[in-house]
Parts: sequence; C-alpha cells; structure tokens
Amino acid sequence: MNDNTVIIDEIKRLLGDKTPLAYVRSFGCQLNVSDGEKLKGQLKKMGYGFTEDESTADLIILNTCAVRENAEDRVFGIVGSMKKLKEQKPSLIIGIAGCMTAQSHIAEKIKKSYPQVDFVLGTSAINGLPKLLLDSLRGVKFSADIAEYDDFSAEAEQVRESSFKASVPIMFGCNNFCTYCIVPYVRGRERSRRPEDIISEVEGLVRDGYKEIMLLGQNVNSYGNDLGGEMSFPQLLRRLNAIEGDFRIRFMSSHPKDASNELIDAIFECDKVAKHLHLPVQSGSDDVLRRMNRRYTAESYLAIVDEIRRRDPDFSLTTDIIVGFPDETNEDFEATLAIMERVRYDNIYSFIYSKRTGTKAAEMPDSITDEEKGKRMRRLLEVQRGISTEHYKRFIGRRMRVLADDISKKHDGYVTGKSDEFIIVEFEGDSTLIGQFVDVEITAAMNWAVIGRRIQK
Repeated sequence: MNDNTVIIDEIKRLLGDKTPLAYVRSFGCQLNVSDGEKLKGQLKKMGYGFTEDESTADLIILNTCAVRENAEDRVFGIVGSMKKLKEQKPSLIIGIAGCMTAQSHIAEKIKKSYPQVDFVLGTSAINGLPKLLLDSLRGVKFSADIAEYDDFSAEAEQVRESSFKASVPIMFGCNNFCTYCIVPYVRGRERSRRPEDIISEVEGLVRDGYKEIMLLGQNVNSYGNDLGGEMSFPQLLRRLNAIEGDFRIRFMSSHPKDASNELIDAIFECDKVAKHLHLPVQSGSDDVLRRMNRRYTAESYLAIVDEIRRRDPDFSLTTDIIVGFPDETNEDFEATLAIMERVRYDNIYSFIYSKRTGTKAAEMPDSITDEEKGKRMRRLLEVQRGISTEHYKRFIGRRMRVLADDISKKHDGYVTGKSDEFIIVEFEGDSTLIGQFVDVEITAAMNWAVIGRRIQK
C-alpha cells in the first residue's frame, strides 16, 4: 500500500481545528480486538479522539466477526438501527470493517441495502482506512477496500485497551479448513510476520511497562511454515523469552496437529512462557474429528496431553468443544465426555454447533434436534463443573503469581487476576494493585476460580 502521509495531512486540513470523535466497536476474537486497536491508531494519527457513546460520535466503525451467522445478523441489526443516527446527524460517517466485509457478497449487500454506511474495509486493509475516510469527508457516497494485502509487518501505531496487557499478532490467516469454520475464507491463507518485527514490537512493549504479552494467530503453532525454515514458533518463543524484563508470554490458539515436542520443550524451559496450554479438542470422537477435518485422532491428542502431564502432572490445560456437530451420535458425545474426564481440563469453552453458510459442514445432513443439542450442552457443563470443583483444589496451599487486572465483581474489597496457569485468582486488595504481579497463597477453591491471600514482601 502507498504511504498515507499525504492523505492524513489532507484529512487534518479538512477537519481544521476540530477534534472529531470516533466510536470503534470490535466483535469476536482477540485478533479482532487487536485490529480494532490498530484502527484506533490510524484514527489518532488523523486527529480523532474517541468516545464510548455512539450518539456523540462523528465517525462510527464496527469491526465485525464472521465466525457465526448470528454474529453477522447481530451486526446487520446494529447497522440498521444507525439509520436514525445518520438522519439526526447527516455528517456522521459510518464504516464497517473486519471479517464480515472480507466476503464480497456481504460488502455488496451493505452497499445495496444499507445506504447509511459510507465505507467497508477488509481484514488486511487497515492501512486503507485513511483513503476511505478521505473519500467520505469529500462526499463520496460509498467506497470499499476488501483486497488482501501482505504489509501487516509494517509498524502500526495502536491505541491499546490496556496499559499492562498487550496482544501481538504473529501471523494471519489459516490453512486448516476445518469444515465448520469460515476463517480461511475471510482471513486468507497463513502469512507469518517477520520475526524481527515481532521481537522489536515485544521489546518496545516491555520497555513501556507491559507485563503480559499475548501472541495471537489462528494457529500459532504453524508460525514460520511460510518463512523457509527461518524461524519456527518454538524458536520464536525462546527469542522472546530472552528479552530482559519482568513480563509473561502467553499464546493462542494452538492446533493439536502442530503441538510438537519442540513446543512442549519451549514451554517448560522458558521461564517467561506461561505454564498453560489452550489445546482445542472440539470432540472426543474420531468420526466427528474426521468430518471436522481436524487431522488428528483422540489417541494422538491424548499422546500430547500424556507427554505434558509426564513432565508436570498438574499442568494447566484448557480447550474448545463443539456440541452437536451434524449427526453427532450419543456415542460420539459420550466420547467427548470421556476425553474431558481423562484430561481434566481447568476450563472449557463450549459451543453448540451452528450452521455457517460457506463451510462444508453447512452442507452436511443433521438429524440432531435443537432440544437434544441443548440437553447435551447442559450435561457437558455439569461434567466440567464437577471436574473444575475437584481439580482446582490442587492449588490450595500453593503460592501463585498473579497479574492483577480488575476489581472483583463478586467480593467487596478484593481484586481479581490470572495466574501463570491461566486460573482466575481473587484476593484482598484495591485498585492500586491493578497491573502488578502479586504473590498469592491459595486458601480456597471454587469451580470457576481460587481464592487466596496476598503474600506481603
């Protein structure tokens, strides 16, 4: 893409002495949240301030998610309601960005059916925002940029939501083509950022006082596969671990087919890499996994778990599970419950399958009723509650290092945060602790968190 300096200067000239307000709302995953921060970074350069109240905004950007159709329907509902805002304030500029707009038919639908929208912006076209905004300021009724670009490694200013936790995308796109997932179609093929760009960004964040760095990608384990052997993901972890400073490294999300012993070695040997792995299993049934195109079996998945637990029996594992995949049998579902009991996850993120137009699974026959899917989900959650209630007790009496991140909403006079193991920890304290690492001795366990007392240094 071309340098935006001239365009930004022209926008500033058109805005004059005003500081217009932008309302940016991101939906969906952490990659989307990171994209929203980059959109804000672009707007800041152009002289915009920010508001959390859309009614006071001069510019509204909805940064959308396309993982589920109901997410798209929700956005269309919000866009429809903004027609009134536009009528009340004709100078209001409305833009739609993110995964939804990467689908050409969606961009065309917005153009035809939602005249209140001034522009659409694709997932990899963030640097195109100034050009689209300039068009809108000059009176162009509709403009779009949904092309796929590869200049994502360029340094991009971000307006981050947190002053102590930062997300750093290390790659974009996906090559896995799970049959239920739209991501490869809206974010493109896997493209890894240059390792020197990632290392430089993390070094800057650590200098600025950030305490937690979350490395993001649709499948972080396959980082570097397109770099000709220059650097693998475990090697990147080791390079980042060598950066001086007091900070923690997390990453998400991992695909089991790429969870190698080299990765496990790096997790255990790097002191700054959190001792937690989010390893989505999706189902315990080999037949369902085959139809999902997950490219591993329950046996090969459990082999990864066994290797981790051989090194540390209490290692923290979390997962994703889809309930009610097309034609999932009772036996398939029982296999999922069995793998939960075998692994004993600290937490699960579970979803009832919903058809996603454009994916192969959407074309599969499905004889399971919504009632049955709901019944299975309730049972799954009940099983996990039992596992968590017992499993969290292992932390009682232990010391955990916690990054305090908020005031507790459940206990007065307490703060909450996440331990190295990605466990929610609540302990007595006040807002002065937020953004700091705190040593906590665990005194009680529940099925969603542990409670402790701060160890005074």
